[in-house]
Amino acid sequence: MGALSFSFAEPEEAARWVSEYYALISSEECVPRGFAVNPNVAVVVPMMLHIDEATAIERGIDGAHFFGYALGHYYGGTHLAGGTDLWRSFGEDRAASGFARELVAATAAPLAIRLLEAGLGSLRGAIGTPAQVTDLLARYDAAGVDQVMFVMQTGRNRHEHICGSIELFASDVLPRFTEGREQAEAAKADRLAAAVARALGRRSGGRARCARGSRPARRTSRRQPPTPGSKSSWAGGGRSALSSC
Repeated sequence: MGALSFSFAEPEEAARWVSEYYALISSEECVPRGFAVNPNVAVVVPMMLHIDEATAIERGIDGAHFFGYALGHYYGGTHLAGGTDLWRSFGEDRAASGFARELVAATAAPLAIRLLEAGLGSLRGAIGTPAQVTDLLARYDAAGVDQVMFVMQTGRNRHEHICGSIELFASDVLPRFTEGREQAEAAKADRLAAAVARALGRRSGGRARCARGSRPARRTSRRQPPTPGSKSSWAGGGRSALSSC
């Protein structure tokens, strides 16, 4: 499968991960768990666009910081269902948790994903002008990152600001990266085809096949169907009641 990073990596940092990832794909260590190899590296960054940098920051930085704060809370914090007010604790603890609001300012400088100043840390991401975000994505592209996923609907970000940002991205940023994309993807597939074939050849076992004309065998399970949003429903933890071929 591909690799997805939620660690808000700088493009230059991601380049090292990309190099290691594709080296592994081409090595003898690559043994697929499934029946296909999906060699792609994706990163996640917050985004908000406006032609005025200060406006983009005002509209998007609190939501971006809340997203990062919430990730840390649910991965390592203590949560009381129905009792923890995460937005309030974010307002009280954001600076100490690495999301200092005062470090984010309109400077017209190239964007950095993370900020550090006077012992305080903060998060910036793709929050700025179309020119700034274009430059940031060009650096990710040069690093070999295949996909960049933008987080916008976080915290108290407003719907109309999100929609306006998407429209501005489509008109002023996206065209820079669509030209030649299909040819680049085809060239990448050709370049990795031999490595992917070798990797699949290392996989033990195969798909269960049904005899022609036979019906799939009925499989019983004592497990209850997964509830929406449970781990089983999205992580493949539930077992199907029917085996199929």
